[in-house]
Amino acid sequence: MNTKNNNIRFSNRSSMVLFFMKGSIFLFVMGIICSLAVAFLDMINPKIIQYTVDYLIGDTASKMPFYMEFIVSHTGGKEYLRGHLFVIAAVVIAIALICALFRYLNKLFNSMASEKLIKRMRDTLFEHILKLPFSWHGEHHTGDIIQRCTSDVETIKVFLSEQLTSLFRIAIMIVLGMYFMFQIHTGLTLISAAFIPVLVLYSLFFHNKIGESFRHADEEEGKLSAIAQENLTGVRVVRAFGRESYERSRFESKNKDYTRMWIHLMMLLSAFWTSNDFISSMQGMLVVIFGSVFCVRGELTVGELIAFVSYNAMISWPVRMLGRVISEMSKAGVSVDRLREIMNSEPEKDIENPKCPDLKSDITFSNVSFSYEEDASLILKDVSFKIKAGSTLGILGGTGSGKSTLMYLLDRLYELPDEAGSIKIGDVDIKEIDRFYLRRNIGLVLQEPFLFSRTLSENIGIAGKDPEMKDIRRAAKMASLDDTISSFDAGYETFVGERGVTLSGGQKQRTAIAQMLVSDPPIMIFDDSLSAVDTETDAKIRAELNKHAGDSTTIIISHRITTLMRADNIIVLSHGKVVESGTHAELLEKNGLYRKIYDIQVQGGEEE
Repeated sequence: MNTKNNNIRFSNRSSMVLFFMKGSIFLFVMGIICSLAVAFLDMINPKIIQYTVDYLIGDTASKMPFYMEFIVSHTGGKEYLRGHLFVIAAVVIAIALICALFRYLNKLFNSMASEKLIKRMRDTLFEHILKLPFSWHGEHHTGDIIQRCTSDVETIKVFLSEQLTSLFRIAIMIVLGMYFMFQIHTGLTLISAAFIPVLVLYSLFFHNKIGESFRHADEEEGKLSAIAQENLTGVRVVRAFGRESYERSRFESKNKDYTRMWIHLMMLLSAFWTSNDFISSMQGMLVVIFGSVFCVRGELTVGELIAFVSYNAMISWPVRMLGRVISEMSKAGVSVDRLREIMNSEPEKDIENPKCPDLKSDITFSNVSFSYEEDASLILKDVSFKIKAGSTLGILGGTGSGKSTLMYLLDRLYELPDEAGSIKIGDVDIKEIDRFYLRRNIGLVLQEPFLFSRTLSENIGIAGKDPEMKDIRRAAKMASLDDTISSFDAGYETFVGERGVTLSGGQKQRTAIAQMLVSDPPIMIFDDSLSAVDTETDAKIRAELNKHAGDSTTIIISHRITTLMRADNIIVLSHGKVVESGTHAELLEKNGLYRKIYDIQVQGGEEE
């Protein structure tokens, strides 16, 4: 699905709701029409009963409405019907059956519309989230995002399909009910109508209180979901460090806050509905009392009193539902705002008419400075170096020196600000290159690779364009993984658990390397991705890369000098600056930071 909503910003709730309702509006309208038909038919039966009691059983003289005249004239006439009241009963049953049919169609159209709506919402949100910058994902908890895309989406769906569409039925039932009631007795209608503004104002009073409480409860649910998600994905770390008690206490504390929020919300809703019921009961009681008085005085007939009480009961439900719609609107409004926050987040954008140049060219970093946050200290400070096409660059540096940041900028996972230097491939600034094209042609293997809950063959082939099994096996051999996979009972069809939990650290890294190699990109980046393999396997992988890399440009980031020493050029980063550059032999001769690290590692037992 391509919604093409990159440039859409929703200034208010209604604009976003209407956007999501595209494709389902017709079904909602059909549901509303059926709902109106139900409301109209519901209003006819009390009138039929009234005129049956007054004009057929009794003999009150009065002009009958057009529909009663139609029914009487087409069912045998007044005298015939007096002796055959079952005909009137059959008419009432027939109207009830027609009403039931429209109720069914109303539910059917509403259900179809709501499912189309929720599908569009999920598809649109998922597509939009995939296009949001890397930095956005770093600022938002995964659990909270999931909660918004599930619980909040469901809240909006329920409101639109159940409450909002019922507003039309509520409106027509109140209008028709009041019209028929005024026809019967004006004074008694005014007594009944006096309670309507009380119920509406009372609902509006609770509207903001319920909305605010629901917002707090929704936010607490997001935090609770985030803790659960973190612990489920990091369960091995929790158990390895014996943190079960701490994490359980942390979860229980947050769960207690969440429960307290919902208890407070339920107390508000209970007070609201109890008061609503009390006011509605008072209305019904007063209508019966004053109606009986008017009936004794001769101002009302028995049939009219029966019809009036029926109409009052009919409009009491819509009036109460109107209060419920107002209260539910506050909850849906909070959910809409939370989704609108996601939808209004700026997605990644390319310039107009981006370029797709040959990426088998020199890569040049010129005076690059970068900080992840404004007004924070710089991670990279005026970094400049050049990588010749088809060569291998090694990057060495301590933790926090900016090694990975350089690669994130090259892959445009983070955008280099204007006037903070430039990164070019050939003569083209990467800001002018189509983002998808750039990332498709840069193979990036991270130190902590992410594997999906799929088979090994699916994980390895995920980056390729419909790779064949021979391509997958070739990539696995280059990553020194083929023998390992062959030792598994299911071989390449071995299922990998969530985040690769069934594999060792080295196996996961080698799977990620094979995953990148299967696409044969012109630029390959290994971000400390050999840290979990032993020295012998490290050497085998590097030998295979040197043999099969061809004219690809290779960048290797590592703390292990033996991994970097055969690179065509090595740069040493310290505190965000390039402090040394050269081949392995040249850097040893300089007797600088590289030499110190080399001596420490050699004395620690590592061999060339």
